[in-house]
Amino acid sequence: MMNLFQFSNFQFQTFVLIFFRIGGILFAAPIFGNRNVPHLTRVGLILIVSLILTSTVRIVQPGSTLEILPLGIALISELLIGIVIGFTVNLIFSSVQLSGQLVGFQMGFAIVNVMDPLSSNQISIIAQFQNILAILIFLAIDAHHWFLRAAAESFELIPPIGFYFSNELFSEIIRISGNMFIISVKIGAPLMAVLLFTSMSLGVIARTVPQMNVFIAGFPVKIAIGLLFLGFSLPLFAQLLKGLFDGLGNEIYLLMRLMTRVI
Repeated sequence: MMNLFQFSNFQFQTFVLIFFRIGGILFAAPIFGNRNVPHLTRVGLILIVSLILTSTVRIVQPGSTLEILPLGIALISELLIGIVIGFTVNLIFSSVQLSGQLVGFQMGFAIVNVMDPLSSNQISIIAQFQNILAILIFLAIDAHHWFLRAAAESFELIPPIGFYFSNELFSEIIRISGNMFIISVKIGAPLMAVLLFTSMSLGVIARTVPQMNVFIAGFPVKIAIGLLFLGFSLPLFAQLLKGLFDGLGNEIYLLMRLMTRVI
């Protein structure tokens, strides 16, 4: 067992490498990496997890410490490992926000934006609502445990200084990024379809009853129908996100396999 107060040079260097990898994961991951989480809280969590892993996980064989330049390259590679894992998971929440933006635009909420405390950006109130629901589902099914599990198992798959940015890894990141648009359309498809038919119906009414000011009457109608079907689609929304979050483990494991030279 490692003595916390008697670090050898090799143990301290190992701890620093672990600290940078865990830091990259937690700072880039959803919820943990949100701006409203105090920095001291995040640093404290990273420190605790790094100390536990340094004392319990056999990461590297005893040997000589690295020089300054190789150590700097190793720290950057460790940070990249964490950022890649956290970033790809964050794309799911970006898909939820994009879906809310599309639905909110069709409902007439294009200029009704609120400040999102998680990203410090202005987003649609529908996107904010769906993003909060996604976070609650994420926590309810313990999907955040995948980050801690990935932090521990990543050192078995990717030893320190073992990061390799392969073409397969780049292709996988592109594929996951492209899926963001597919997921957003799947989430918002029911509402977008209903609102499209509503707009078509209002257009028919405008042609048949020219005396009616459809432009004014259409706003409350589309908002009412949009909110009504938003409530009806919540079970589908929850089921779709649960399936995505349940598949996080496989996605993270595949990314870690692609970060090594031997695949």
